[in-house]
Formats: sequence, structure tokens, C-alpha cells
Amino acid sequence: MNPTVVALWAPRALAVLRIVAALIFMAHGTQKLFGFPAPASGNFPPMMSLPWIAAIIEVAGGLLLLLGVMVRPAAFIMSGTMAVAYWMAHAPRSPFPVNNGGDAAILYCFVFLYLAVAGGGSWTLASLRGTDAAHAR
Repeated sequence: MNPTVVALWAPRALAVLRIVAALIFMAHGTQKLFGFPAPASGNFPPMMSLPWIAAIIEVAGGLLLLLGVMVRPAAFIMSGTMAVAYWMAHAPRSPFPVNNGGDAAILYCFVFLYLAVAGGGSWTLASLRGTDAAHAR
């Protein structure tokens, strides 16, 4: 592939990954907190419980990623949240992710870890404001 094309499109592809991951991740949080876009299975999590805190991180962190603001710290926290979710909720069921339902948690963990290192790519609110030149590349 042409290096010029790669240099042009890599930050944009990173931005698309960030935006799509943020939107899907936020949907998990809004489902837990508000029953949207579909009602959660069971009751809403009690305030200050681990599922409630996770939902707050999903909504707030997802919004930060979506907008491209504080991408690195938000993604780092979200990555850790998914690691904790995997080891607390999924791994005890089975050592195999395909059997324990933890596939998405693992993927989110590593996608967010990558974003914590790589930044938000193009199309960030921070780059439009000129406060985050490193993420605008």
C-alpha cells in the first residue's frame, strides 16, 4: 500500500475505531442506567454498586471518547474497567472466553488500551480547539 495513503488514512481509521467503540460502549451504560436502547435484563443497578459504577464509566467514558476529549485517560480507565469485568464476571465461569461470554470484555479492554497509547486519531473535539495537537495526527 502507498505510504502516503496510509499516512493520510491511518488517523482517520483510528478515529472511526474510537467513535464506533464509544457508541457501542455507551449503549451498555445507558441500558444499565436508563433502560435505553433496550430494557436491561433485571433491575437497574443500585446506586454506588459495582455495576452502577461500571455504567457511569461506560456512559461518561464513552462520551469522552466519542467527542475526542481526554481520550488517553478515559480509554485507560475504560480498559481497566473491562479487565476487572472480565476477571470478576466472566473468568470464574470458565477459563475459555468463548464459553464464559467474555469475548467483548477482552476486545474492549485491548481496543481501549490501544486508544490509551495511540490517542484519538483525527476528528477530535480537542484537535478542533487546538488543545490536543498530538491526537490530531
